[in-house]
Amino acid sequence: MNVLGIETSCDETAVAVYSGDRGLLANRVFSQIALHAPHGGVVPELASRDHIERLLPMIEAALADAGLQPQVIDGIAYTAGPGLIGALLVGATVARSLGYAWGVPVIGVHHLEGHLLAPALEPDAPEFPFVALQVSGGHTLLVEVGGIGDYRVLGETQDDAAGEAFDKTAKLLGLGYPGGPALAALAETGTDGVFEFPRPMLDRPGLDFSFSGLKTAVVVAVRGRTQDERMRADVARGFESAMVETLVTKSLRALHQTGITRLVVAGGVGANRRLREALARAVTDAGGSVHFPRPEFCTDNAAMIALAGHARLAAGEHEDLTARARARWPLDELRAPGKGVASL
Repeated sequence: MNVLGIETSCDETAVAVYSGDRGLLANRVFSQIALHAPHGGVVPELASRDHIERLLPMIEAALADAGLQPQVIDGIAYTAGPGLIGALLVGATVARSLGYAWGVPVIGVHHLEGHLLAPALEPDAPEFPFVALQVSGGHTLLVEVGGIGDYRVLGETQDDAAGEAFDKTAKLLGLGYPGGPALAALAETGTDGVFEFPRPMLDRPGLDFSFSGLKTAVVVAVRGRTQDERMRADVARGFESAMVETLVTKSLRALHQTGITRLVVAGGVGANRRLREALARAVTDAGGSVHFPRPEFCTDNAAMIALAGHARLAAGEHEDLTARARARWPLDELRAPGKGVASL
């Protein structure tokens, strides 16, 4: 099957074409960073309008990249949730309309399922089962992945996601948008040990996360201080060190608890260099293996949506012509391909 993938869950407009025989044939992403930067964060209405403007031209360009005509597209997969509801509905409406016009089945894909399966786009894809650390601006959770559609959430954040904490701390330090990458870059010039921040929830059992206290600790540390470049770099270094140690420790606990030796890292924060190095070192020392998608597959993209959609469309799943989307969609509602999914 040749599957067209569409991703519009937040502030990236993305289109991809995936072939069951030849793999990924096209992958285009347009980031709205410049659009939202003056506002210091994503403005949902602006995001939706920009998706409307860019999506159809990007679909035409992706088909040209793949060397395919619409007549040989066998199915369409789009992100149905979770995400910004207006942005999701843009992708859903376009996908349903093209599916009707082209006479092909359409499937709504869970955004996190796409991230969990993104490592399968790599030549050294991990075998099932594995533990996944899904860490991004909107989500932070540990998931036991037994197969496609077989997901058990082991732990999740009780407040801020890791990427959200990165962005809010960056804003506190006066860094630009998006804050996470800016803070990580600044941390490279900081000194270890100048600021020691708490490692949230490491002093208690379990696999849940909490990052609001870490963010508050940064607020207390900088209050009343003159924020020069050296001080900001040291704060960034201390914050990133606390975040990395927390994520690494919880990931090792999850591997030990499940008895699984493979760890997959998914989501935008998974592109963080220090996190990658620390996880690779710690998991290897524990006798396991860690698998990272390349950075462009860590952030939101349509390649992972096309891949996940291909698995479900190939199993005969499809939906009616209603354009559906869910701002919230629990991951454990999913089922294996061909066994049905919870209603959108």
